[in-house]
Formats: sequence, structure tokens, C-alpha cells
Amino acid sequence: MKAIVYTQYGSPDVLQLKEVQKPAPKENEILVRVRATSVNRTDCANLRAKPFIMRFAMGLFKPKKIIMGTEFAGDVEKVGEAVTTFKAGDKVFGFDDSVLSSYAEYLVISVDKGVSTIPENYTYQQAGAGIEGAHYAYNIINKVNLKKGQKVMVNGASGGIGSATVQLLNYFGAEITGVCNTKNLELVKSLGAKKVIDYTIEDFTKDQGKYDYVFDTVGKSTFGKCKLLLKPGGSYISSELGPWSQNIFYSLISAILGSLPGQEGKTVKFPYPPNIKRSVLLVKKLIEEGKFKSVIDRSYPFEEVAEAFRYVEKGQKTGNVSIIVSED
Repeated sequence: MKAIVYTQYGSPDVLQLKEVQKPAPKENEILVRVRATSVNRTDCANLRAKPFIMRFAMGLFKPKKIIMGTEFAGDVEKVGEAVTTFKAGDKVFGFDDSVLSSYAEYLVISVDKGVSTIPENYTYQQAGAGIEGAHYAYNIINKVNLKKGQKVMVNGASGGIGSATVQLLNYFGAEITGVCNTKNLELVKSLGAKKVIDYTIEDFTKDQGKYDYVFDTVGKSTFGKCKLLLKPGGSYISSELGPWSQNIFYSLISAILGSLPGQEGKTVKFPYPPNIKRSVLLVKKLIEEGKFKSVIDRSYPFEEVAEAFRYVEKGQKTGNVSIIVSED
């Protein structure tokens, strides 16, 4: 089968299209013919192995798994002997941030992982681009005790994680202020934001509103810059470690002391641990209810994955970037 492989960390130039052996499912796995996948922020981090701490899981000097890719949509071709929840012919989608090897014509995944059947009203392309963002969005939201009507600011509201965060917050009844660029103002409103701030003409950290939570879904700000936006007792959560990895330490202090010293009960929370299976099942439920949609910026053919990486690494994509592996 064809696959996109890499044998060293680096730029998109290290990616190569090669023929590799087709995998076989173990007793608790399914073999999936991949129809669509994506290039997302997790994939970009995996490509370059940054931050460096990732190498302790992925391979210190070179990647343990030479086929990249973290999310997918496709058809079950074969099931393992112990599998009862899926059958050949099922249309499925899924995600695994530890590298799923979905940049290939076929993959195997354990049924205990983040995989489910695709809702009938969804295409392969939609299902194969968006779970990563929705998973991280939900993993941010479920770290706080969100109540209906609470005010939440979302920085990066038009990105892969941000566009999903806005939709999930809208579903849970929050009052949302989204921060994005000029071209995406109407998109973010359509996803559920009551107010939008154009960061190209306004510093969102100077906003006069007060928020229960500030979710930085692009990790481009800090608690120090956002703390004045928070109400007493409010929380800041970033999708990144922070410029000096301070978000881990702030979250530990917040957990131990109940808040950050001298900050009016304000806290920093770190979105860990994740629960991918729970995220996939929630996404499926919301898709079926018409409460969630994957926002897709552009699509690339399988042979142009490296070019898709170059585009995503510019940091200006809207929503998600889809890769078409094989046509239906």
C-alpha cells in the first residue's frame, strides 16, 4: 500500500510517498481503508517533535512510527477475531494523538481507542478533518465547571481547535466572545459567538468585558496578559505549555492552593489528562443532532501532504485542512 513516511524529524521536506506493507488487524483491532485524513497542529508537532519532551514517547533520535497521521475516516475492511462492535463495510472515523499512522491507504486501530461509526449525514472528508480540534476543545471545556450563561472568551476562534470550542460552548449554553482575524468574523458568529473581536485591529487583552473563562486555543497569549479579562475566581486555559512552560507550574499551584496567590482566586488549568473515546462519541452525537460541523479550509490530494503541512505551518488556516486519500 502507499503511505507517507518519515524516518527523521524535520520540515515537510522529510516526508516521502512510499510503498509499505499493508497492516493486519490483531484480535481487538479493525483494518480500515482510509478515505480521508487531515493535517492538523498535532501532526505538525509530531513532524518536528516539538516540544522536545515529545521525543521521549515518539522516539528520542528518530520516530518509532514512520507513518504519520492522527485522524481518519474510512471503511472497515476486516475485523479482528474478538471484535463485535464493528463489521466489514462500516463507515468509521477516529483520532489518536499518539500517531495513528493514517497517512496511508490502510490502518489498524483498536476498538477501545477513539473510533466510532460516521453519522449518516456526514461525508468522509468532514469526518476525517475536525475530530482533533473537537477533542482538544472538549478537553479544555471539561476542565472547568461550565454553567449555562457564563461568559467565555475564545482566542483563536476560527482555528481547528477554536472553531470546535465555539461550537461546543454554544451547545453547552455559554455566552461567547470570539477572537479571530477579519476574514473569519462572520464565520465565528455563525458558529455561535455573540461577540467577535478582530485581533488585526484591536488588542483583545484590552477588552473591557469580564469573563468567567478565557480559553486560548492557539496558545499565543499568556495568563499574565489575560488575567485582567477574568472575573474573580475565573480560569485561564491554554492549548500550549506557554513561552516558558509556565502553564504547567501555574496549574499545579492553582490545584494545590486553590488559586494563584494575589490573583483574586483566579486559576490556570492545564487540559490534561485527555479522554479521546469520550470526545469522539460526543462529536458523533452533536453531528447527528446538527449541533457540530467540521470547518474545512482547503483539501489536498494524498500525494501533496507535504504541501498541506507547509500551509498549516503558516498558522493562518481557518478550521481544518483535509487530505483526500482515496475517492469513494
